[in-house]
Amino acid sequence: MFLWGTATAAYQIEGATGEDGRGPSIWDTFAREPGRTRDGHTGDVACDHYHRWREDVALMAGLGVNAYRFSISWPRVLPEGSGAVNARGLDFYDRLVDALLAAGVRPVPTLFHWDLPQALEDRGGWMNRDISEIFAEYAATVATRLADRVPLWITLNEPFVHMAYGYALGAHAPGRLLVTGALPAAHHQLLAHGLAVRALRAAGVSQVALTNNCTPVWPASREEPDLKAADAYDILHNRLFNDPILLGKYPDLSAYTPSLDFVRDGDLETIAAPLDALGVNYYNPTRISAPTDEALPFTDAGITGHPTTAFGWPVVPDGLRELLTGLKTRYGTALPPIMITENGCSQDDVPGQDGTLDDEARVAYLDQHIAAMRQAMAEGVDVRGYFVWSLLDNFEWAEGYHQRFGLVHVDFATQRRTPKRSYHWFKEFLARQNTRQNTGQNTDT
Repeated sequence: MFLWGTATAAYQIEGATGEDGRGPSIWDTFAREPGRTRDGHTGDVACDHYHRWREDVALMAGLGVNAYRFSISWPRVLPEGSGAVNARGLDFYDRLVDALLAAGVRPVPTLFHWDLPQALEDRGGWMNRDISEIFAEYAATVATRLADRVPLWITLNEPFVHMAYGYALGAHAPGRLLVTGALPAAHHQLLAHGLAVRALRAAGVSQVALTNNCTPVWPASREEPDLKAADAYDILHNRLFNDPILLGKYPDLSAYTPSLDFVRDGDLETIAAPLDALGVNYYNPTRISAPTDEALPFTDAGITGHPTTAFGWPVVPDGLRELLTGLKTRYGTALPPIMITENGCSQDDVPGQDGTLDDEARVAYLDQHIAAMRQAMAEGVDVRGYFVWSLLDNFEWAEGYHQRFGLVHVDFATQRRTPKRSYHWFKEFLARQNTRQNTGQNTDT
């Protein structure tokens, strides 16, 4: 069965950051530091999903999706990151899973979507190798409670982005500015993934995936310096996180570090534990030129000549086809089935006088990207799912509430949910898929 779904993340929608025993996360700490988030926004309330989850499940049921990718808040389950389990936290996800299943929606949980318990950051965060083992213990705790009803799990979300923005560049929590010194945070996340795969399977989980943010990399020219810079960026953004899990080895990282002394014997075998799917998040390609300073071996040259989202990201639907076929070419038989675990766009969604939201640009974006995915499938790429980011407008990390990605508009003052035109378009699209299934037509997509 092809999975058609929507996606969210715990810190971006749940709110209730101080309720029912939840401990603080690095995003709670980061968002309270002056200047870290736009207008000082925090996720304290967000979409209040912790209290309004029934309404949100009803929105998914009305939409007609057959899957929902959400994340579990590590500090809600283990307030100190390890040790005593917060039963009320696990109870919340237990209720959510049961409600999803009752609505005909398959739960697809992600164990880590950037909200590391602050207590673990105080011990070094992902720069501390011990966190990898602690993550596996957390995975086992949650799976022991939910695996009887949840067959498919995702370990990590976008470890590249978390390493780069959180530990290298300081733009996201925990706000550390280590530049290339952040590479151990990449390795320890990957090691945590491998250890969690083992723990999840021991708890009875049948399918395990990891989600990487991937981008096609375009050199700014065919000149040798730009080609080398593009290759260096591809290694950092794509191959640093795909090669170890799929090939059991790191790419050449000599442009970033003189040694891999943080890698120990047996680590790569653990990281390369077989996967049932690779989650791919796609938003846009990246155009790279030779460096303009000595900080990094590349410069993001930007992409022009394409429409942009409210975030300023270029809209390049064929980039998704290029990415998927490129993964198939690069990894061949080592590539497991793919799920598009995030794809969507931010727009300046303002309700009309009648309260409706006509997000025509988002409709076009989704339609064109689904077409690009289908083209990649026609070219031989095994894709098993597509999840729209996002179900709801939400807390968009350092941008606060200024970027709206949702199929459903959220008035953050009143928490009123209003489906947008894109919600109704996707609903009609999914109804056509169901009609094809009921008439015995090809329903791969």
